[in-house]
Amino acid sequence: MIRWCAALVAALVSMSVQVMAADYPAPKDGEWIAKDFKFHSGEVMPELRLHYTTIGAPTGQPVLVLHGSGGSAAALLTPTFAGELFGPGQPLDASKYFIIIPDSLGHGKSSKPSDAMRTSFPKYDYNDMVDAQYRLVTEGLNVKHLRLVIGNSMGGMHTWIWGVRYPHAMDVLVPMASQPTAMAARNWMLRRMMLETIRSDPDYKDGNYTSPPRMMKYAIAAYRFASAGGTLGYQTLAPTAPQADKLVNEQLALPVTADANDYVYQWEASHDYDPSAGMEKIEATLLAINAADDERNPPETGVTEAAVKRIKHGSIYLIPASSETRGHLTTGNAKFYARQLQELLQTAPQM
Repeated sequence: MIRWCAALVAALVSMSVQVMAADYPAPKDGEWIAKDFKFHSGEVMPELRLHYTTIGAPTGQPVLVLHGSGGSAAALLTPTFAGELFGPGQPLDASKYFIIIPDSLGHGKSSKPSDAMRTSFPKYDYNDMVDAQYRLVTEGLNVKHLRLVIGNSMGGMHTWIWGVRYPHAMDVLVPMASQPTAMAARNWMLRRMMLETIRSDPDYKDGNYTSPPRMMKYAIAAYRFASAGGTLGYQTLAPTAPQADKLVNEQLALPVTADANDYVYQWEASHDYDPSAGMEKIEATLLAINAADDERNPPETGVTEAAVKRIKHGSIYLIPASSETRGHLTTGNAKFYARQLQELLQTAPQM
């Protein structure tokens, strides 16, 4: 899920640290090196660094939580997500669950182009990212079976891939803000335009820039406003031109802290995403959670509904649109589905 900006995420995380201290155990950082990691292109990286965060004791039921594009484990440690899920009595109570949140390949503190290689870094896709997560979980953390895999936006798409690629690795799958279909239509067209805007900026210099491309912040802002926020949400937040201008001005005033190559790789990685052929392979109990006003995954296409019918134990929860929802960003606030998630975990059988 695209965020307002890394600076805002950092502010939210800072604020959440104070809130979470009394609610759930302090997160612990870790790092593991995947040896001889092979990408879908055939390229091999001798050492792939994978950073991760855990919450709770390793004796708890293991749960894998996956973040969105451009994010990291830190981006999920907010009052509206972690604060609604990881505390006592909440759906993923950290006294019962061992919560694993990786920084996905190319993100956060895991290996990425900006480390040194720039555009020589292997071009990765979502299958590579999931394979790296799988190796981290099974080899790095020695977890052989997960109670749950849950992810949001890009993490939701990764969750669909987990179900198809590793069908016996988990009991429950909860892909959110995503569809099990090809990256196409408006979603890909907007992504492609954002990437083309960044790469065509003379400042980009084919990835050999010395300062952030000036058009990058405009490309990011345009994509965000076009594909996240919700129709009713924006009408509530900006019912007049001055209020709309204020939102735009605030967005453009924020510094772009993301490295341009990292950002291009992160978003281009979705180009060949398409798990649609593998729905019958999914063995876990699956609940797809989407928002009715999600601009990137519009429910009226019917593609998710048709796909879920092909899954043995699949269902959909569609969050109704309202002035409180925020389109594609809605699932970043767990209050909209905490009850459904808790009920699912209480009833889903163990494999």
